[in-house]
Amino acid sequence: MIRLLPLPGNVEPAIRQLGWEWAVEDACAAYLAPEAVVVPEPEANTLLQAADTLYAMLVQAIPDPIPDDFLRQLGIPANLWEAVRHSWNDERHWHLYGRFDLAQTPDGPKLVEFNADTATSIPETAVVQWASLMAAGRPAEERQANGLFEGLEAQLGRWRELNPDLAPHLLLVHLPDSAEDETNCAVVAEAARAAGFSTAHSCPVDAMHVAVAGEDRGVWAEVAPDQWQRFDFLFKLVPWELLADEEPALTADLTHLLLTRDLVIANPAYTLLFQSKALLARLWDVFPHHPLLAEASLHDLPGHHVRKPLFGREGQNLTELDGTLTRQEQPGDFADQPQVRQRWLDFPTDEQGRRYQAGVFWAGEACALSFRRDVGIITNLSEFVPHILTE
Repeated sequence: MIRLLPLPGNVEPAIRQLGWEWAVEDACAAYLAPEAVVVPEPEANTLLQAADTLYAMLVQAIPDPIPDDFLRQLGIPANLWEAVRHSWNDERHWHLYGRFDLAQTPDGPKLVEFNADTATSIPETAVVQWASLMAAGRPAEERQANGLFEGLEAQLGRWRELNPDLAPHLLLVHLPDSAEDETNCAVVAEAARAAGFSTAHSCPVDAMHVAVAGEDRGVWAEVAPDQWQRFDFLFKLVPWELLADEEPALTADLTHLLLTRDLVIANPAYTLLFQSKALLARLWDVFPHHPLLAEASLHDLPGHHVRKPLFGREGQNLTELDGTLTRQEQPGDFADQPQVRQRWLDFPTDEQGRRYQAGVFWAGEACALSFRRDVGIITNLSEFVPHILTE
């Protein structure tokens, strides 16, 4: 049973006091729980260690060289195969961060999925949950497992060091009209400045200009009225598979610039290997019955299980089944995708029957905990719950 501690107080003044009001959209407070999950420190360490172990397993599960059939099985769009292979084989294309979603079962933590490409809830984890303790007047010595900002700073610094031939100018792009994505980019931009990038500019992806020939070759953005700048580093909070499907010409241009060393992109194209939920089935084949895994298959499973689109997001089109009987189904935009089946996982609950999913951010190593809760399927609208560590 989940143990909760009330957190009274208005988090917004605390965020302003920290000087981070620019990095948190108003909507963050709308789904912030008024309690914190009490997490014993050994339990937090178990979750963090699980994420580090799982990342190593993911890397081991990728065949070398990567065959076409493997990419096809994972559902990787064919127009990204070259970028996936190129980035996988060149360390300079650096995986900055991702978020493991874990279920704390009676048998220990189990992998639900890995958000490897465009994981969000960065401001909620790095800023809002910390500010919630301040707003509640909690003692200063109370702690959280929350080194996300520092992890991002270290990873961005390493990325810059791996590419010394490129100018340290970073462009961060997000989907248009998304305040959530914009604030996630704002936190990453601040970490980039702390890591030594001389420029870290954010804009919607449709404001980015890409050229593959002539004097304008490269990626550009208008950083001030009538002032355009070229960027050698690109952080995109736009899913790779969405680019491949909806913007094939842009995808081709970005791939060309990658191959010619005019650009490096994070997260790199190879993170699609980890993002595909078909890799859950691959992990089960490579590490059968591993204590951190739930049974998963690209074919039907008997008994209680869930069915997920390979590149579904935010819980969309996730279906809970008991054999062939549907228990619950989340609507969404990914119903036409191939699907993976995964054995049902028992999440911990509170006295009101709300289920709690642990999110463990990885940035070179596991560095931060966060929690989401809901009575049913966990989605992007499920409550975000801060945590407090206890000895």
